[in-house]
Amino acid sequence: MNKVQHQNLWSLTAGQPLELPQFSDNSTADLVIIGGGFTGCSAALEAAKNGMSVVLLEAETIGHGGSGRNVGLVNAGLWTPPDEVEKTLGAEAGEKLNVRLAAAPDLVFELIDAHQIDCDAVRNGTLHCAHSKAGVSDLQNRFAQQQNRKAPVRLLDAAETQKRTGSNALHGALFDPRAGTIQPLEYCVGLAKAAIENGAQLFERSPVIAYAQNDDQWVVSTKDAEVKAKYLLDATNAYKSTAQPAPSFTMVHYFQLATEPLSASEREKVLPGLEGCWDTALVMSSFRYDKDGRLLIGSIGSLDQFGGRIHENWARKKLAQLFPELKHKRLDYAWDGQIAMTKDHLPKIKQLGPNGFSVFGYSGRGIGPGTVFGTSIAKYICSGDQTELPIAPIAAYEESWTKTSAFYYESGAVLTHAAFSAQRKLGL
Repeated sequence: MNKVQHQNLWSLTAGQPLELPQFSDNSTADLVIIGGGFTGCSAALEAAKNGMSVVLLEAETIGHGGSGRNVGLVNAGLWTPPDEVEKTLGAEAGEKLNVRLAAAPDLVFELIDAHQIDCDAVRNGTLHCAHSKAGVSDLQNRFAQQQNRKAPVRLLDAAETQKRTGSNALHGALFDPRAGTIQPLEYCVGLAKAAIENGAQLFERSPVIAYAQNDDQWVVSTKDAEVKAKYLLDATNAYKSTAQPAPSFTMVHYFQLATEPLSASEREKVLPGLEGCWDTALVMSSFRYDKDGRLLIGSIGSLDQFGGRIHENWARKKLAQLFPELKHKRLDYAWDGQIAMTKDHLPKIKQLGPNGFSVFGYSGRGIGPGTVFGTSIAKYICSGDQTELPIAPIAAYEESWTKTSAFYYESGAVLTHAAFSAQRKLGL
């Protein structure tokens, strides 16, 4: 068994890094953004296109956080079914959020085309796969809800699912042709480049140590300088620093492992249509290809905590269960990222004060919602039209027992993965 390298594959296969300067001179702007992920970079691009002066401060490098560690599935909507979204938010507000996020893949792929972002974009749809017979009922329910909204989805039986995935371990799938896959780090970097080309100023390795409002202006400080701006967007999501307000969500980790490149004959049998996939399990898993034909398999869990070895062993067993012909394939790379999970699994826009906003809680759906929320907030700031926002801002949002919840998620993933591996060892 080979030793897996704990490196982010997306960082290794991305193009040249931007190598942006550190923020070192006092500055003023119309809008200051904290965080260089999908939300921050899409907001910077939209605001700059509309003539605003923008300063974006990233603590590490563009896409360093969850955006650059993402699975790379460009999904329509949220993980939460649309009926539940409307039940939680109310019919009108829920419908608005559902409609906006159903169109999220259109926005993502339009930005990719408009700015010629080289991010291995493949819009061949996604497959939400039933991991068990019980999972078929879940998909049937989701299919009915999507049919009611005239979404162009298809419910596939076990035979069609096996044909599309190459796996006989799945019991059905919901195919969504609106969706696709990208190299998430390259997409994020592409948004940043486009923002710079439109006049935004972006800085790396510039962690924010404090921000506050003073005389109707936001003052955002790094160790070297400060920027004053009328508007503030905190787009750090799951990667908040200690200088920022305490997180109002549960921190969940998601890991991925990548095989060695598959042969041409193997790729003809496994996911020949290049769809991105995830399943109906409570502790969900995902699988997809990268541009080099590596199969990426992932699930909930942290590789750096107590269950790291268990998660890695699960990936080997899961690969063998889904695709027995690939069970001897080498696993080359492993990495994970952080997810901001809210109690109701819905994203939030929190009002920090006059002209200040914090966005968080995509709950595992970063690409589409992150792009929609970042773009929409910038449009709202530019126009003052609150209807641009996919959801209304809230004055306050707090959750209790978030550390306990995080331990619950991680422990549940560890136990589930350990049990799966034990069953596979026993041949069950």
